[in-house]
Amino acid sequence: MSEFFSELISNTQIIGWAITFVVMLIVEGLTFNALVSVWFAVAALFAMFAAIGGLSFVWQLAIFVVSSIVLFILTRPLVKKLKGDPPDPNADYDIGQTAVVIEDVVNNENKGRVKLNGVDWAARSADGADIAEGAIVTVKSVDGSKLIVAR
Repeated sequence: MSEFFSELISNTQIIGWAITFVVMLIVEGLTFNALVSVWFAVAALFAMFAAIGGLSFVWQLAIFVVSSIVLFILTRPLVKKLKGDPPDPNADYDIGQTAVVIEDVVNNENKGRVKLNGVDWAARSADGADIAEGAIVTVKSVDGSKLIVAR
């Protein structure tokens, strides 16, 4: 009778790790290459093999946790390299677009505002010339949170 329960528990653990593996693969697939659960999927395989080998659940869990951490640490540099740098939020998406001056642009007084696509931005003149309110300008570059504009 004891052997029956031992076999039942062992099979349940194997099935549990297999389900964990499949669930982690599904989660990974749903995250669109974000690489958030692939380590857990591989670690679940290791734990499943430990269950097949007859190791106790404590050892299976230890193998799962340790292999998840080791896999994460070993593959993190590769993942960072593959993903590249995150996009710069101050990237020059607005260069070449037109904006309306809503406050006189005066570089030597460090003031001026423009409205671009409904958003109010601090602005500076590209050539240093003052630009009057109401003028239509073109964005030449982005400097931090300021637009550099010209007529």
